[in-house]
Amino acid sequence: MKVQGKEYRAVWMDGRDVVVINQPLLPHRFALLRLKNHRQTAHAIRTMIIRGAGTIGATAAYGMAQAYLENANLDRAYALLLHTRPTAVDLKHALDRVRAAARTPAEAVAEAERIADEYVARAQRVARAGFPLIKSGSRVLTHCNAGWLALVDWGSAPAPIYLAHRKGRQVFVWVDETRPRCQGATFTSWELKQEGIPHKIIADNAAGYYMHRGEVDLCIVGADRIAANGDTANKIGTYEKAVLAKENGIPFYVAAPSSTIDLQCPTGDHIPIEERDEDEVHYVTISGRRLRVTPTGTQAGNPAFDVTPAHYITGIITERGIIAPGQLRRVFR
Repeated sequence: MKVQGKEYRAVWMDGRDVVVINQPLLPHRFALLRLKNHRQTAHAIRTMIIRGAGTIGATAAYGMAQAYLENANLDRAYALLLHTRPTAVDLKHALDRVRAAARTPAEAVAEAERIADEYVARAQRVARAGFPLIKSGSRVLTHCNAGWLALVDWGSAPAPIYLAHRKGRQVFVWVDETRPRCQGATFTSWELKQEGIPHKIIADNAAGYYMHRGEVDLCIVGADRIAANGDTANKIGTYEKAVLAKENGIPFYVAAPSSTIDLQCPTGDHIPIEERDEDEVHYVTISGRRLRVTPTGTQAGNPAFDVTPAHYITGIITERGIIAPGQLRRVFR
């Protein structure tokens, strides 16, 4: 994807460094960050300097390659990277692939590069699979950020939108702000602006209003882990949108590469849900200044994800086409 006319990926490797887009600085400042060793790379994943299931996976793979280059203890490096974020299954898949494929640093780097390239190729196929859903004049609602920042390039949920726009179809996007970290307001809107796609940012609790008024034609969201039965974990608030879409007769799609499907996880009840620091709820940051918005001494709950049951999902947009949630085992076995 292009930023100010130059093409970027969300993460890549340059020598021994892992280079990432410093996402917390967006949308007001675009800057790159060089991660010099696997510990810095693990820290970047844990602290959400990078985020999004695919980008997490690719970054973890590069971090594992760094451990090989550093002649580090590979078991310890693997464990450090593995435990940075528990919900996104891509992270473990990527680490396991590097460990299985590599005996030398060169082999580790090559496997990590293959993983990143595969994410991009799958995202392009997700774009083509979902493209027929985007008619000219479509009004799409999305939640959180599953764009190119979250999947190395192209993305998952917005990928069909990007392709439709580039092919000349008129499309409009309702962008949920996605509290508490506001990934929709911060990242999705920034990406859409780079692409020149018309959109409006709305408060998370405004989606039902626009659905009820008939101003949403379909919903497309990403995923951090999809269970074998089609239950899907995505950013907190996704479940609410799925229920509202069902009530209002609006198709609700999940877009994700096959690496996000965990056939070893039978249902959404088995997906671990990350509980993040409650300060993410208590504070907002405006122009570099951190402000508390809740009374001192109060507590906050901060689950990072929720699970949408499969019966609310119209279809899952993958690189192999749009799959009914109940057919995942048959297609991806």
